[in-house]
Amino acid sequence: MRIRDVWQSAASTAVVTVVALAGVMLGQSEAAQAQAAYGSYIGIGPAFGLTEGNGPNEDREVSGLINARYKFLELPISVRAQAFIGDGVSLVPTVSYDIPLNWQTDAYIGVGAAVNLTGSTPVGSKTGFAIQPGIDYVLPNSNLVIFGNAVIAFDAYENDGGTAASIQGGVGLRF
Repeated sequence: MRIRDVWQSAASTAVVTVVALAGVMLGQSEAAQAQAAYGSYIGIGPAFGLTEGNGPNEDREVSGLINARYKFLELPISVRAQAFIGDGVSLVPTVSYDIPLNWQTDAYIGVGAAVNLTGSTPVGSKTGFAIQPGIDYVLPNSNLVIFGNAVIAFDAYENDGGTAASIQGGVGLRF
């Protein structure tokens, strides 16, 4: 798969996701209530692999990151997705339980999968179960979110099946 094909596929997926989220948001008939760290967002930042596998090309990786969160208004639950784009491409969709720390900050723990599409990434070189602890901080009087999280992916390396760990962070725009 060529990198251009990967970008086109990622762009198509992003458009479908945004359209679906807009449909969900427009379909809500009740007024929204203020909640801690209220808001869904999409953001970008760097990702750093903390582990490496035993096989060739399974080094510690650094990549770019696209991060998205859709927060359900009445529940402490969010659907999150991260795309790691570098030497390889991986997607990490998770469902998280959000813990409000104050009006601007949520800590969370998410579970899902690290889905490897091509090559080696900070979350390994094959698909596996993933846990994602993290924190979101909304900058006061703005639509900006600072996010940081880790991904621990189990059975994540093609050659030895070891656990991959990465940390990432960045800035997002609430919608």
